[in-house]
Parts: sequence; C-alpha cells; structure tokens
Amino acid sequence: MVIISKLQLHLSKVFLMIFLRDRQSIFFSLFFPVIFMTIFGFVNNDQQEPFDIGVVKKSDSVVAADFVQQLKDNPVFNVTIGTEDLLRSELRDGNQTLVMVIPETFNAADLDQQSTELRMLVDAAQLAQLGLIQPILERTLIEIEREFRETEPMFSVVIEDIEARSQSYLDFLLPGLMALTLMQLSIAGSGYNIIEFRRKGILKRLFVTPIQPKDFITAIVMARTTIVLIQLVILMTFAVLVLDVQIIGSFAAFFFVVILGTFIFLNIGFCLGSIAKTQQAAMMVGNIVIFPQIFLSGVFYPIESMAKFVQPLASVLPLSFVANGMRDIANEGVSLLAIAPSLIGIFAWLVISYLLATRLFVWKEIAN
Repeated sequence: MVIISKLQLHLSKVFLMIFLRDRQSIFFSLFFPVIFMTIFGFVNNDQQEPFDIGVVKKSDSVVAADFVQQLKDNPVFNVTIGTEDLLRSELRDGNQTLVMVIPETFNAADLDQQSTELRMLVDAAQLAQLGLIQPILERTLIEIEREFRETEPMFSVVIEDIEARSQSYLDFLLPGLMALTLMQLSIAGSGYNIIEFRRKGILKRLFVTPIQPKDFITAIVMARTTIVLIQLVILMTFAVLVLDVQIIGSFAAFFFVVILGTFIFLNIGFCLGSIAKTQQAAMMVGNIVIFPQIFLSGVFYPIESMAKFVQPLASVLPLSFVANGMRDIANEGVSLLAIAPSLIGIFAWLVISYLLATRLFVWKEIAN
C-alpha cells in the first residue's frame, strides 16, 4: 500500500506553485494544445471536395445522356463537358482529376450486342484519386445497364451503422494529441525541472535537509500528474463541447492509460535530467527522444499508412502504445482487456523506464 506523507504533499504543492508562477509554461502546457486543436478543427473538415472530371460525349444516345446526367447528379463529381483536346489540356494543368471519353458506340443497340469500352485519361499524380472514383463510375454503369436491359439485381447490400455515428479526423487526432501533450509535459516536468533546480541551487539546499530522494521524486510525480490530468481534461472538454469531437469509451479506462503513460514519460524525464547537466544538453537529448515519436507514433496519421520498413520501429515506441490505447478506448469504446497488446507494451516501457531512472538518478550526483 502506497502512503503519501505530509512532506511529499507539501513538496508537490511547492512544485505546483512554481509551475503556476511561470506564465510561459502555463501557456504552452495548458493553452497551446487547445489552440493547436482549434486550428485543426477549422483546417480539417469532413466535407470532401467534389472530384473534377471532364466528359467527352461523342454519343448523342439516350443512354449516354442518362449516364452523364447521373454523373452530374452525384455530389461526388463536378462534371465538365467539352472536347477531348480542351479537357486533355485541363488535365495536364491539374484542373481535372480525370477525363472520360464516351464513344459513339455507347447506345442501347450496341450495348445489347457487345461490350463498350470507356476511355479514361488520367494523370499519374492522380492515381490515388482514381481508386476512389472508379468504383462509383462502375456502379453508375451497372445501374444504366440494368435500366436498359430491364433486369433486377440479384443481390443488394444494406449497410447499417450500429454505432449511429460518423468519425472525423479530429476524433482520430484528439487521443494522439493528448498522448503527445502528456509526453511533453511529463518529460519537461521531471527532466528539465531537475536541471533548472540544479542550476538555481535548489537541489543542493534540498540535499542537506532530511528530504529523501523518494520524497523528491514522489512530489514531482504527484505535481506533474496533476498538471497533466488538468490539461487533458481542459483539452477533452474543449474538443467535445466546441469542436464536436466524440468520445464513446470509458473515461476510467481512458485515464488509467493516461496515468500509466505519464509515469513512463516522467521516468524518461528523470533519466534525461540525470544525464544532461545543462539546459542546452537537455534540449538536445530531449529532441532525440521526443521528435522521432512525434512523427512515428501515429499521433497525426495511422502507423499503417507509413512506409513498411518504418512500421516495426514505430509500433514499439512508448508513445505509440499510449496513443493507440487511448485512441482505441476513445474512438472504439473498447475495454482494457481489448487493448491488451497496447497495455503489455505500456507496462514493458514502464518497467524499462523505471529501472533506468532508478539506476541513473543518484541523489548526490544529481544535486551537484
């Protein structure tokens, strides 16, 4: 059973007061993530811009006219009718995503006798967009064929969303951004503060008092965990109420992962403060630890979308386990048991970081 002494509580209050007196730290810790999230809220909306497609209509048949009309009626497309030369030029200039050429044989009589090919002119840079457009075009052509052959489809698929919700990029981003925030606050709160306390002579004065290393470490952990939890509650409340971000999982499970992640990065911060003797050295070592995780831990986009050779490394970073666990709970509503792989990784990093921190953090050497 863990017992918090009055001395540890008093020290944690002192560390909290030191934090609250630093306006710059308050801004970057409490308000900057909210501003960052707001910017993403305005920049990333869920409305997909329509694809610009050009249509060269060489057939005057009813079938061709019906097909073109269905394309125009589809909000996914912004259709431009024109000559092949004109639309080719617009495609080269990037004003069209693709150009479709409807041949003269695109009519009911010819369709009944043989298959008719539609030519699609694409720019190699737009091949990713083609993967989204082609299925829609194929479905439209199938509907046209059924209409003129007067046949009913053999099968139909009805999709029912049992969660009755849509997920935006902000829903994906929020857990990752919160994980990133707790990492930065925790590493800065333990590592950078130790160096600053050493520079100001605070650690030397504490060393000659009855305060034990465990009291010092416990107080920092309590103070920084409190700051992290306050920050994440502010960020979550703002995202839910203002940006309409949806969180469907258990808050207890979510903050359980948050606290474990905070302990990991506090330990990493203690290692950083033990190794680096100056703020400049701490910044350099801290960047080596933090920056790879910002871009490789799936904070802003899924790890699965990264290059194959990067994924094995990215998937075992501590921030990856924390961010994935928080995201699965927040977005999918899963239980702690369902995120067992992430929890195993979190506990593994918790043990590794604790062993490193206790080995490197020597009170006498740190104070001098």
